[in-house]
Amino acid sequence: MKQKIQFKRDGLTLVGELTTPDKPDSFDLVILMYGFGGPVTPPNANTLLPDLAKMLGEAGLATLLFDFAGHNGSEGQIEDMTVLNGIADANAALQYVLHEVAGVKRIFLLGHSQGGVIASMLAGYYPDKIAKLVLLAPAATLVDDAKIGECQGNRYDPDQMPEQLEFPGGWKLNSFYFRTARFLNIYEVARNFEGPVLALHGSDDQIVNNYASRHYQAIYKHCERHLIEGSDHGLRINRQEVFDRVGNFLAKED
Repeated sequence: MKQKIQFKRDGLTLVGELTTPDKPDSFDLVILMYGFGGPVTPPNANTLLPDLAKMLGEAGLATLLFDFAGHNGSEGQIEDMTVLNGIADANAALQYVLHEVAGVKRIFLLGHSQGGVIASMLAGYYPDKIAKLVLLAPAATLVDDAKIGECQGNRYDPDQMPEQLEFPGGWKLNSFYFRTARFLNIYEVARNFEGPVLALHGSDDQIVNNYASRHYQAIYKHCERHLIEGSDHGLRINRQEVFDRVGNFLAKED
C-alpha cells in the first residue's frame, strides 16, 4: 500500500511517501534520504532514490522516502538548510516510523550524498533502533570543503563568508550551512553504530572523493564497501549493480 504522509519538525510540516507490503503483517522498513538540494536540484536531479524505493518495495520491504524541510512539498525555506536541521528532519521521520507505523520489525537507513552523512549520524545517535545502514556516495567531505571555502563548484573565503551562495537553478543557501558544516564531527558520531553497513561509491565521482566512503569503512566494525565502476556521483552508470548490492545486503537476516 502506498500513501502520502505528513509529520512535524519544529512546527514545519514535512511530507513523504510511505509504502508498506500488503502481506505479511510485519516487515522491515527502509527510510531513504535525498542528498544536497533534494531530488530535483543538480547534481541530484535523477531518479536514484525513487527507483531504489520501488525496487525495495517489490522485494517486500516497506519504504519511507521523505523530503527535507524546504524541499518539494515540505514546509520551510531551502536557503535555511543545514546538515544539523537535516538530521532533525530525519529524526522526525524516524519517530514517525517508530510511533505511527504498525508492523515494523527492523528499521534500515539509506542515504545518498549529504543524505548519507545524515543517515550515518542518525544511526550513530540511535544504534539501538537502527538495524542496517546503506551509504551511497556519502558526502562526508563537506566538512573539509567548508573549511577551505568550496561547495558544488562555488568558491568563497571561509573567513569572510557571504550571506548567501547561489547554485545552479537559482536557489540560494545561507552562510549558516557552511559555518556549522566546518565543525561537524561526522565520523565521531557515525562510529557509534556497530551494525552492518554497505557503502557504495562511483569510481568517477567528481563531487565527493571516494576517500569519504573509505574512511567510513575504516571506522565501522562491519562495513562492506564497493566502487561502482565508471559511475558518477549520482550513480547513473551501472545502476543495476547498485540495486543488486543494496537489495542483497538488506535481504540478509544478519
